[in-house]
Amino acid sequence: MSVTAAGVYIHIPFCRSRCNYCDFNTYAGLDHLIDAHVGALCAEIERFDPFRVPRDAPAGENARGSASSGVCSRDDNASRPRALTIYIGGGTPSILGSEQLARILASCRARFDVAEDAEITVEANPGTVSLDGLRALRRRGVNRLSLGVQSLDDALLRSVGRAHTAQEARAACAAARAAGFDNLSLDFIYGLPEQSVAHWRETLTQALALQPQHLSLYALTLEEGTPLAQRVAAGAVALPDDDTVADMYALAEDVLEQAGFLHYEISNWASSAATVARHNMLYWQRRPYYGFGAGAHSFDGARRYANVAHPRDYIARLLAGQSPVAECETVTPAAARSETMFLGLRLLVQGVSEREFLAAHQQPLAVFASQIDELIAQGLLERCGDAVRLTRRGRLLSNQVFIQFLS
Repeated sequence: MSVTAAGVYIHIPFCRSRCNYCDFNTYAGLDHLIDAHVGALCAEIERFDPFRVPRDAPAGENARGSASSGVCSRDDNASRPRALTIYIGGGTPSILGSEQLARILASCRARFDVAEDAEITVEANPGTVSLDGLRALRRRGVNRLSLGVQSLDDALLRSVGRAHTAQEARAACAAARAAGFDNLSLDFIYGLPEQSVAHWRETLTQALALQPQHLSLYALTLEEGTPLAQRVAAGAVALPDDDTVADMYALAEDVLEQAGFLHYEISNWASSAATVARHNMLYWQRRPYYGFGAGAHSFDGARRYANVAHPRDYIARLLAGQSPVAECETVTPAAARSETMFLGLRLLVQGVSEREFLAAHQQPLAVFASQIDELIAQGLLERCGDAVRLTRRGRLLSNQVFIQFLS
């Protein structure tokens, strides 16, 4: 039996402080659990057996003998999953010590057949990196750094609770270059409190001056229960209206196209085809990925499953020899077809191919003929060869498109 090549995702659920817009599975004030979490994480990786997947039951009912429990007894090369990518995200992975990150990477290499050209990414926040620490990452084989800059305006950074300054962001970029990183990705948020289109244009200009190989640009989303959502609801903070946010997105498309960037996914631009985020492409193409750490998610091609969220619970389960998996579901054929559409349409250049859809689902793309025809008539989709893809207007209204394909 062969093992499908996959991506490896490592979740580090710790932050120095929590941004006021964040609803990710992250925790501030739990630094005392970091080392224990790293130990549990390495144990989960080293025990992982790709031949044993979770059943459709919570971990409490299926705690022993599932995806991550028990030491794997298969050591031959045929049973070692091939890792095409490794992505260490969070949270703030860069608050870990270099030896802790090295330990995690060593566990990955011990359990997985890591491709020689694997893309190995670590997320970092400005203010949590140093030149020595970044050099240590490069020595360990990390070849891509993703910096959460979000803004290059100190007032805006304070307004959303970011812990770093614009100068620290620039210094982190310089340190990354000095450490030998030639694949640098920067994250920015638009639609921030009181932000104007002119201000966003200046942000894009400053971002390009840092010469990144990749840019991820996200519209601010107000998540229920977050401090920022509460402040907006109370009238203490004003956000740009939807039309202004749409203008910011359109401006980014124009500015980055003129700068020679490839707009390959709704929120992502690459300086060349070689710097497209290979790990994230696995998600959008519905290819397998294995997640490790508190709250990490996995997809093996047929099932999606997720680990227990809180680090304390995660550590306890691993110490007890139990699976950390808290939920699992089998993806039905109808759900798989829907996922192919709303994930595949995010890829702006290729969209969803008739040939690839048929190969994946043994049904033609015509199963969605009525939705596709209606969206083409509305100017939100277009045909390109044997594929359908979002139009420029469709990119602005992508959520309205995606909802048409929900099963």
